[in-house]
Amino acid sequence: MTQFSANLGFLWTELALPDAIRAAHTAGFDAVECHWPYDNNAQDVKAALDETGLKMLGLNTRRGDVAQGENGLAALVGREVDARAAIDEALAYAVEIDAAAVHVMAGFSSGIDAHTTFIDNLSYACNAALPLGKTILVEPLNRHDAPGYFLQTTDQARTIIETVSRPNLKLMFDCYHIGRTEGDVATRAKTLLPFIGHIQFASVPDRGPPDNGELDYWFLFSALDALGWTAPLGAEYKPNGDTDATLGWLKTLR
Repeated sequence: MTQFSANLGFLWTELALPDAIRAAHTAGFDAVECHWPYDNNAQDVKAALDETGLKMLGLNTRRGDVAQGENGLAALVGREVDARAAIDEALAYAVEIDAAAVHVMAGFSSGIDAHTTFIDNLSYACNAALPLGKTILVEPLNRHDAPGYFLQTTDQARTIIETVSRPNLKLMFDCYHIGRTEGDVATRAKTLLPFIGHIQFASVPDRGPPDNGELDYWFLFSALDALGWTAPLGAEYKPNGDTDATLGWLKTLR
């Protein structure tokens, strides 16, 4: 049976993170994940995870100066100190709440120097994460939602993963982002399976619940099941209102 993780960066955002974890458990999710949990006391988050029995699959590094439009630091030339501080912070928080992975956000940049900077920072992240038993994730963002983001395609991500060549560096395979700009999501999942560390989903193109839009998730989830994927799939969609009112898909697609 397909398992699902609630991405609490989008779902139940009106609740504090510990209460959102409890809401996800009540709704029947098998795991949770989040974006930037740092304003929440880690002990409170861990207590909610222990209470519900849910696993926190992952969290993101900080975006940087959000007021100035930053969306990640790891590919920004000249910001290596800040990028590595964000990596250290994310790994420390992941240890406190027993989260499995950290998504290292690249940020808005381009060019060979940005590529080299990203490689160096990812190598640092992987080396720091390995003795902690943590996975480092990278995620391409589509050009419609995040124009100018450094990491834009799965081909680019695969090249970077192969270049860094660390066993704990994996691809965050977001069906929504890939569906928006690359398409052929099921085939790409099959081809990239050895590189994938986590899978997320939302409808294309509106990023709403997965029971509408261009992608047939009944087909896609069945294809992933046939490939032997057993880890929870991350529901990272925008509910456009009350989260509980959008969860009809959970029973249908499971």
